[in-house]
Amino acid sequence: MPSDTRAAAPSTGEEGAAPRARPATPLADPAAERRRARRSRRYRRDVKWSPYALVAPFFLFFLAFGLFPLLYTGWASLHRVELGTPTDMEWVGLRNFSRLLEDDFFWNALRNTFTIGVISTVPQLLMALGLAHLLHYRLRGSMFFRVAILTPYATSVAAATLVFVLMFSRTDHGMINWGLGLVGVDAVDWQNGDWTAQFAVSAIVIWRWTGYNALIYLAAMQAIPKDLYESAALDGASRWQQFRHVTVPSLRPTILFTCVVSTIGATQLFGEPLLFSQGASPTGGSDHQFQTLGLYLYEQGWFNQHLGRASAIAWTMFLILVLIGLLNWAISRWIRRDA
Repeated sequence: MPSDTRAAAPSTGEEGAAPRARPATPLADPAAERRRARRSRRYRRDVKWSPYALVAPFFLFFLAFGLFPLLYTGWASLHRVELGTPTDMEWVGLRNFSRLLEDDFFWNALRNTFTIGVISTVPQLLMALGLAHLLHYRLRGSMFFRVAILTPYATSVAAATLVFVLMFSRTDHGMINWGLGLVGVDAVDWQNGDWTAQFAVSAIVIWRWTGYNALIYLAAMQAIPKDLYESAALDGASRWQQFRHVTVPSLRPTILFTCVVSTIGATQLFGEPLLFSQGASPTGGSDHQFQTLGLYLYEQGWFNQHLGRASAIAWTMFLILVLIGLLNWAISRWIRRDA
């Protein structure tokens, strides 16, 4: 049977109409393609390396003003070096550290640092927790009170300490002794007594840092779910019971954080005791009654000009802070496991 060899005509949609021509595809511009490829590469590099460039200034400053001084101080603590000739170093090994263990003034400074830290930290955090609890509830002018309690933190150490020096003056012109005289108590020599001087220095620290810690507690309280308070209120819990059984357990990590930060600050206490003593003496009073580790370091390095010994004191303080950090880590793990 013969086959039909005629080619089928293309369908045009209309009988007898001419077929439509397809639009020609424009040729790609090689220059435009290269520009797009370069922009794509720049974008990928920007996404990859921009975060490192943004954080690089911090690490550069940390290396210059943090890590290098720390390592150089550790190296200097192993040498006998004087302030007048800092390049002349004589290797003594751990002699500077062993001399600290034999130095009664070092142990006195360590004891004063501990007692001032306890006297200032415990009342400070308790008062901060109470203030935050009061501010957590709706009060008229709550924003004003929040700014007001932060004002002492914004005050310079020098200005605050000089005001407290006038308040704790041993004469009747001091406000504290004037108030004691009104109730029949004799004037107290605040600067020359052991416990009185440490209490006065602690009062400066309490005044400056209570508001700061109160705002930290307040921020943590605002993150506590309100359902917990509503459930406690339905069970008949008073505000005090809600504070004890809801607020305080929820704030345990924040309380631990403030305890650690306050302890670190107490270990490095320097400006308040320096300016509280007469003539800004680094001895911390006539009998070293409120000389802290920071003042002892300052005395050894810049007054006695023993840079090697001062470096050993600095590294001892650093090791104390490391122990505090390890204790914080251990307690944090215990809290998380208990929770």
